[in-house]
Amino acid sequence: MSPTSDTAGHHEVAAGRPTTAPPLRAGPLTGVRVVELAGIGPAPFAAMLLGDLGADVVRVDRPGVPPLGIEPGRDVTNRNKRSVLVDLKSAGGPGTVRDLAARADILIEGYRPGVTERLGIGPTECLEANPALVYGRMTGWGQDGPLAPRAGHDIGYIATAGALGMIGAPDGPPVIPANLLGDYAGGSLYLVAGVLAALLTARATGRGQVVDAAIVDGTAHLTAMIQGMLAAGAWQDGRGRNLLDGGCPYYAVYETRDGGWMAVGALEPQFYAEFVKLLGLDADDLPDRTDPRGWPELRARLAARFRTGDRDEWTAVFEGTDACVAPVLSLREAARHPHLGHRRTFTEDHGIVQPGVAPRFSATPGALRLPPALPGAHQHQVAEDWRIPTLTADGPAGTHPEDGH
Repeated sequence: MSPTSDTAGHHEVAAGRPTTAPPLRAGPLTGVRVVELAGIGPAPFAAMLLGDLGADVVRVDRPGVPPLGIEPGRDVTNRNKRSVLVDLKSAGGPGTVRDLAARADILIEGYRPGVTERLGIGPTECLEANPALVYGRMTGWGQDGPLAPRAGHDIGYIATAGALGMIGAPDGPPVIPANLLGDYAGGSLYLVAGVLAALLTARATGRGQVVDAAIVDGTAHLTAMIQGMLAAGAWQDGRGRNLLDGGCPYYAVYETRDGGWMAVGALEPQFYAEFVKLLGLDADDLPDRTDPRGWPELRARLAARFRTGDRDEWTAVFEGTDACVAPVLSLREAARHPHLGHRRTFTEDHGIVQPGVAPRFSATPGALRLPPALPGAHQHQVAEDWRIPTLTADGPAGTHPEDGH
């Protein structure tokens, strides 16, 4: 078992339900109750982060195929949560959600604008049941505007926000950064910051509110420094031409002899001097690093030198120095890196290699308390803990045998 885990919080599952409740102390958000309406993308990740930090997260799953389309037991974004099944289209389903909202501090949903309103579980209904509730809404385009009702995905949101066009070589297409930049950085993290800020206000005033977190807003917000540089004339409005986008030859990646890659970030003069020395070149024989007109030649010289050795050889050369050079690792390689191993940045928990809890707290550390929640596995437990009688029925809450579900 991983040393980062709270072993007291591991559950043995019998007859389809856990036998113990989560540990009482589990992080700085211990005591905060969160309802998550199941979906995909940034909302589940945001709820996972809240759960990692100790919140009691109850995920409302719907009958049918798991949202992510993979085995639920391996969906890491479902860790540190408990799951109940609720049929939102049944007569009693919305009432069960409102009962959960009445006992919660935060509700998170990631549907298109208007969907929860049509289901009877929108902000008006839920805040009526609990005036102190923080109602967190996660969308790509936001709750209003010309694109608000339209479908979309991470790639379109970051393209519209101007971020995708910044990434890649000047003579090639924009490079897609998986869905990390939009869904999770511009989406999940802004939603978490928003609901926690609103929770502080709710606890001070007794009044909850709606948090409208849009991926386009968050991603645009992430470009604040670049927008300032652009306004000051220190950034060109095009990819691969600037100090931090690969245009600068000493902030770039280089291929090695064996097809690997090394990442170079030797921006400051003292780091650059060490980088050049360890690379085996004479700084006086290279083009002036401060003159962009010489960057193409400098890049060619650096590239040629990196191609004389394998990635692991160059890693050994730069290891333990201030040259600011690192090997470009795959996901599996990153999980085995000795520094990340020392910090337990990755852990194997509940049979899955996954990131540990971040950030870290000196007095109230978070923990991996629960494995990915199987849909409906905690129906009876949540019914008792949260005092929701409708969750004790067999099958999805909100339905009855006569409903034909």
